[in-house]
Amino acid sequence: MLPQEIIRRKRNKDVLTPEEIREFIAGIGNHTVDDVQVAAMTMAIFLNGLNREETVALTLAMRDSGEVLQWADFDKPIVDKHSSGGVGDKVSLMLAPMLAACDVYVPMIAGRGLGHTGGTVDKLEAIPHYNTQADNNLFRQTVKKVGCAIIGQTGNLAPADKKIYAIRDVCGTVESIPLITASILSKKLAAGLQYLIMDLKCGNGAFMANFDDAKALAQSIIEVSNGAGTKACAVLTDMNQVLGSTAGNAVEVKEALEYLQGKNINPRLDAVTRELCIELLQLCGRAGSYAAAAAMVESALSSGNALEKFAQMVASLGGPTDFVEHSERYLPRSAHQKPVYAEHSGYVCGVNARAVGLSIIELGGGRIVPTQKLDLATGYSEFAQIGDYVDGGKPLAMVHYQTEEQFMRAESALRKAINIGDQAPTSNNPILLKM
Repeated sequence: MLPQEIIRRKRNKDVLTPEEIREFIAGIGNHTVDDVQVAAMTMAIFLNGLNREETVALTLAMRDSGEVLQWADFDKPIVDKHSSGGVGDKVSLMLAPMLAACDVYVPMIAGRGLGHTGGTVDKLEAIPHYNTQADNNLFRQTVKKVGCAIIGQTGNLAPADKKIYAIRDVCGTVESIPLITASILSKKLAAGLQYLIMDLKCGNGAFMANFDDAKALAQSIIEVSNGAGTKACAVLTDMNQVLGSTAGNAVEVKEALEYLQGKNINPRLDAVTRELCIELLQLCGRAGSYAAAAAMVESALSSGNALEKFAQMVASLGGPTDFVEHSERYLPRSAHQKPVYAEHSGYVCGVNARAVGLSIIELGGGRIVPTQKLDLATGYSEFAQIGDYVDGGKPLAMVHYQTEEQFMRAESALRKAINIGDQAPTSNNPILLKM
């Protein structure tokens, strides 16, 4: 069928057949479908939606536009987690080795920063010589030997998604649940996963600020993933403040490492990371109950096995063999570190996490243009949490910066982003909903 006829049918709110969807997506790869036709199709989908069967067909067609990894010779569950993005979200850095220590395989294909949110791949590139663009052979070898590997998306995995996303980004069709679902899952299914957990962030620092929208996206991802043959579940987590005590690249790697070492553990970060591990271990059948899964996670951490898995992953992917022991020798360090204090004492009552994320871009830790080289040393540590009392001795955050101009901008941004009040707010559970 002609591409324009497929577009016309969706414009007229018709239900597309799997064959029509496959033909259209295949046309992107063989250049029989033009970019303007992709733009028209995404707008038709944005306006008229897709039903569950159409979304499954779109996801599978995008998955099959490139290579699909196979793990037939691997004798343990193949699992992964995807986060919708947030500020200070370094969960993947701990979760992958924790799961590997619980005797599952974790082939994690992560992303770079997008907008105000940080990216796992950018964080890992703060580790010298860590190969985030490993080829499939090294990726498979590391997963087999260590149990986990975290790398970036290669050009051979779901290439149709790259094209469609780039067009959506400039055509005003990003905020479509069927298109978001297919974009996320096409990459994850191309990695050959058997089980997937979605960490869907909700709040002012997330792409989905509204709870109902976040829940709808989670439901879509679960239904489509299950329909495409990968068992899935989701956890909605709070993103109304920085997750953990750091935000940046190298500083987040340091916090993740200290977490695995049992030091300086942030309660919210710990709760989210453990919950995702526990739910995924139950989903894949490694644990028969919540309590059993929780015990496995605790053992992985307390025994040091998760820390050892992290060390092995770093070494296998080209990083220093003694990174865990001597991370301070390797992680980039900014020229200056200075605290920012509140203008008056009080309790932290609210944080505009999105504004914090944007301020990291101002520090050079995030991108203004796609080709920008990041300053991986900048960011924030000792970030105050909602409910903390801040005064002349307790800062809002420690700024890691290179120039005084950067510090002045960061100081102004933090004071605007963090709301100080006279009464301590009630603490909230970072786990909003399990699905």
